[in-house]
Amino acid sequence: MKLFSHGLIAVAAMATVLLTGPLNSVADTLAAPAGRPILVVAGAIENTNAGATAEFDRAQLEALAPQVLETRTPWTEGVQRFDGFPIAALFDLVGAKGDTVRATAINDYAVTMPIADLVESGAFVAIRQNGALMKIRERGPLWIIFPYDSDPRLTGDDFLNWSIWQLKSLEIE
Repeated sequence: MKLFSHGLIAVAAMATVLLTGPLNSVADTLAAPAGRPILVVAGAIENTNAGATAEFDRAQLEALAPQVLETRTPWTEGVQRFDGFPIAALFDLVGAKGDTVRATAINDYAVTMPIADLVESGAFVAIRQNGALMKIRERGPLWIIFPYDSDPRLTGDDFLNWSIWQLKSLEIE
């Protein structure tokens, strides 16, 4: 009986080793968006769902790492409530491997930012403002913002220029 139970343990261990490789490969593929993609991430990323890119619809982004950020901005009146996710969560999900990211807006405005600065400063991708989905004419559908009230440095030129609204794509470099 002991040999049989040890044999089963050995078989189970072997099966685990054999299955781990294929499962890791599958984990590197993200779920495809069910709706219209509103954000495309490309470049130096490990996890994709559309060829060499990662595409996300609104539902995927809202489910990513939902958080709330309340802050004043230079473009709005008073404290605003933003629903969205830390940009660091998106970088983790796609397996970003670069040092910089080039963000591009719907109107083709683009800015290149150091990933370390974004993560350290708490960069946030807003999907909703004061509970409402952000429309294109209202800086939507996505807006990179910062917790401006938490650190005066975040209202400097670099961070204000990095506060790209109408975000459509990120290229990890």
